[in-house]
Amino acid sequence: MEKLIIFSAPSGSGKTTVVNYLLKEMGDKLSFSVSATTRKQRPNETNGKDYYFLEEEDFRKKVANNEFLEFEEVYRGLFYGTLLSELNRIWKIGKTVIFDVDVLGGLNIKKQFGDKALAVFLRPPSVEILMERLRKRDTEVEHHLQERIDKAKFELEFEDKFDRVIVNDNLEKTFESSISIINDFLEAN
Repeated sequence: MEKLIIFSAPSGSGKTTVVNYLLKEMGDKLSFSVSATTRKQRPNETNGKDYYFLEEEDFRKKVANNEFLEFEEVYRGLFYGTLLSELNRIWKIGKTVIFDVDVLGGLNIKKQFGDKALAVFLRPPSVEILMERLRKRDTEVEHHLQERIDKAKFELEFEDKFDRVIVNDNLEKTFESSISIINDFLEAN
């Protein structure tokens, strides 16, 4: 059966770290759904591997052509979304799709796929620790940092809408919990 695993969290909670670990440990079962975005490519990123980097006009054309499973304007003028072609690509090779998406995007996917999808919310230990992590990233100017913090506080209100919640206060325990939860999901009918 074609299944999906969704990892959602506020920015800076560690979801990309966790998903990358899961892909390394469970790559025979899982394949990453590469999101599309209109944000600028960072120096360490590869188009088609980290994201599909699109101009806003191209993104909007794909929206108009119903090429997205879900999309969202996360910040003004900054779009993220999941192309339907990604799901088909992964299912065609016999693997389970794993997503690293924002909270509302994750809930949209869960709503569309119901029991075929496992939605995991990765929660930071506290908003203060989350703020510290975002500041250490040093990829944001201060007003963007405040936007991300405000959005994170909003997103934390949705954790009870997810199938499972993992508090990311100890990375090793987070990894272990994630593998256990995924194996249980994959083994269930």
